[in-house]
Amino acid sequence: MNYCLYCHQFYSETWSWSALFGLKAEPLLCQSCTAKLELIRGDICRICGRPFSLFPEQYRQGDSCYDCIRWEEDEEWAGLLQQNRSLYVYNDFLKKVIAKMKYRGDAELIKAFYPLSRSKFKSITQNSLLVPIPLSKERQYERGFNQAEIFAKSLTGNVQPLLKRVTHEEKQSKKTRKDRMAKKNNPFIVIDEDGVKNKSILLIDDVYTTGSTLRYAAKVMKDAGADQVSSVTLAR
Repeated sequence: MNYCLYCHQFYSETWSWSALFGLKAEPLLCQSCTAKLELIRGDICRICGRPFSLFPEQYRQGDSCYDCIRWEEDEEWAGLLQQNRSLYVYNDFLKKVIAKMKYRGDAELIKAFYPLSRSKFKSITQNSLLVPIPLSKERQYERGFNQAEIFAKSLTGNVQPLLKRVTHEEKQSKKTRKDRMAKKNNPFIVIDEDGVKNKSILLIDDVYTTGSTLRYAAKVMKDAGADQVSSVTLAR
């Protein structure tokens, strides 16, 4: 019998990732919890990775969603983030899982996603520097860990903490969409510019919401001489 990291129920060892995805590792979530997760499949926005099946056709233009089109039409942000790829849809259940991990200190939960994320993102992590989105000192102290850094270290690749957050802000989860997308001073700086120059950077975070956090990080990376910047997140 195994023990589910989220609901804490015991479940049969016959339930495995191998049965679903051909992976050898045993799952750390039970069948019931895993069934509530929505893998991103099918046709997606070429930039942000948003599945087109989840919103009306009129919010799409060709292979891009309107959110990304608006970003790309702004000269300040155009071309900064080459692409984002995410594992799951940020549905109600995954919101609860991530909230438990981030705000109730259950860092072990991120391990539940290791086998599938390593398999899915292997091809795009091997030739890039993996740079986790940092927390402010205050937020790091509150939580005791950075979930993006833990997620980054679970992936195949070279993890480098090359970013520093220089401002402390209200939690993104408490902001409205309008507030998240409002112009502001860039909260990030590059710690080692020589380590960034001419490199392919892969930013790592837990959730892609409006894309503003990742684009602010991508901007300082490109300004420091990065060749290209993409991102991977657990949820979209």
